[in-house]
Amino acid sequence: MDEEAKTRTCHLLDLPWEDVLVPHILCHLPLQHLVSLQRVSRQFHSLIQVYLANCRTFDLSQVGPCIPKEAFCSMLKDNKVLQNLSLQNCSDWVTDKELLPVIGQNQHLLRADMSGCAWLTRHSLVAVSLSCMHLQHLGLAHCEWVDSLSLRSLADHCGGLQSIDLTACRQLKDDAICYLAKKCLKLTSLSLAVNANVTDESVEEVAKNCRGLEQLDLTGCLRVRNQSIRYIISFFSPVIHLLYLTGAPIYKIFCMLCSQDAC
Repeated sequence: MDEEAKTRTCHLLDLPWEDVLVPHILCHLPLQHLVSLQRVSRQFHSLIQVYLANCRTFDLSQVGPCIPKEAFCSMLKDNKVLQNLSLQNCSDWVTDKELLPVIGQNQHLLRADMSGCAWLTRHSLVAVSLSCMHLQHLGLAHCEWVDSLSLRSLADHCGGLQSIDLTACRQLKDDAICYLAKKCLKLTSLSLAVNANVTDESVEEVAKNCRGLEQLDLTGCLRVRNQSIRYIISFFSPVIHLLYLTGAPIYKIFCMLCSQDAC
């Protein structure tokens, strides 16, 4: 009986890796657990590398500060199928040196979030625009290195962009935002918050070109006047669902207009 039981014993690593473990088990584990598993044995290290080479989503938003940049490079060195990449909370260590190779070999990226990554430069955004032409969602909040030329490159090559967060990208001015609006006609969500350079020109150009816009954040855009907000409300209502104005002097008139519409 004991001999029979031994022959029937099946260890985790005996299961088919690419058919069972990778798609049905490892995909449910948090990234920090996968990192820990790598240290168990050589076999587990190899298994996790197989998983990382085939994963579609790589999210460092919860564990970014705990991942050494050397580990980041090692984990994604064989991956060419990424569709979602989040680098939030990696601002302490991620630079162009770590990110550019990943971007260069993942041309099917649909969503990228580089919000708060202060050590990146415009070269990373240019690389995204040239390599990831199917990109749909991009987070660049608090990336003050984003400039007009890199945003124009994005607009030229990623015309299918649906949402972009440019909160506190303070180098950007009306010319770059207007260019983006003319090129990326499928935008449904746009944040221009916390940028004193944004004026009525940007807002009106967005309204003219991005006809499917559902969310627009103008929080802290102090140079946007009442007239442009009236234009946005009349042009998009009832299509636009969320219009953020908190902190701007035009907030009161927006509330007044909404109350008038309700009546």
